[in-house]
Amino acid sequence: MGQASPFPGRGADSLQGQSAVVAGGSRGLGLLLADRLAARGCAVTLAARDGAELDRARAKLLQRQPGATVRTAVCDLRAQADVRDLFAATGEACGGVDLVIANAGIIQVAPLESLDAADFDDAMRSIFHSALHTSLEALPYLRESPGGGRLALISSVGGLLGVPHLLPYACAKSAVGTLAEGLRAETSGTGVSVTAVYPGLMRTGSHLHAMFGGAQRQEYGWFSTVASTPLVSMSARHAAERIVRATVRRRARLVLTPAARAADLAHGIAPAATTRLSGVAARLLPRAPVHARGMREGKDIDPPRGAVTRTVQRAGSALNERAADAYNERDGDTRKR
Repeated sequence: MGQASPFPGRGADSLQGQSAVVAGGSRGLGLLLADRLAARGCAVTLAARDGAELDRARAKLLQRQPGATVRTAVCDLRAQADVRDLFAATGEACGGVDLVIANAGIIQVAPLESLDAADFDDAMRSIFHSALHTSLEALPYLRESPGGGRLALISSVGGLLGVPHLLPYACAKSAVGTLAEGLRAETSGTGVSVTAVYPGLMRTGSHLHAMFGGAQRQEYGWFSTVASTPLVSMSARHAAERIVRATVRRRARLVLTPAARAADLAHGIAPAATTRLSGVAARLLPRAPVHARGMREGKDIDPPRGAVTRTVQRAGSALNERAADAYNERDGDTRKR
């Protein structure tokens, strides 16, 4: 994950001595958010389903932030009882919970004709219900935080408008954004702040764990390439720093990347025209084979066929491939072919 930046100190952004939970903190953006919290003096608890992945994440964090207090908790965030136990154990171990970031989720990349209702249900459970359970179980602890607790919910540019070939993801992220903004209103005057975060594409290496349907090789090819393009995506480390800073400063809303801000503005000013442009983009994306069903993770998909296509994809996704190593997106010692 590179060299640690200087410790932010005891200024306005310091969280020295506070306790934070990052739900979905074992890899990618979640791991980077935990790093930024640890750098500010937080005792950080990482929560995710995979124990081995959590162990690797903790080792990476301690390598980067020697002396930090880093706990891990195996937790299925889709199950509210598990989340209740997570906060009870964290509150007891750390003397309370002061800051929570809900980041868990999945990415499904496929055209509508390759999806069914179960795919939408899976996205809602993994993204929206995880954020909902995290919020509901965190709020009693955040209300007890001496300085007033902080909660951040990670939505997406997909939560601002319907993105073709990412429809289940966009629906679930839209629900997360609405939840965050509603919670902000509901908690007004309680001392708890809620921040709604809408990132655009980030270079985290998440293409390896994204699920692809339809013409899987082609879907993997365009997504991994676009998600790594500097003019469209942003550095995940920079995004994590901005998200934590906005949460600490109790901002109501944060939209990241110029592309996401442009999409947000365009949809607000001219929603019909923006939807028509999305339709044009959809026609440029891969068509699904007849009766294509099922999903595969990016790490299990062979590169696109053809020397030229493969070279373009590898060049385009190079930054994301490097990010995958740094941000714990690979399973153990496996490498993408």
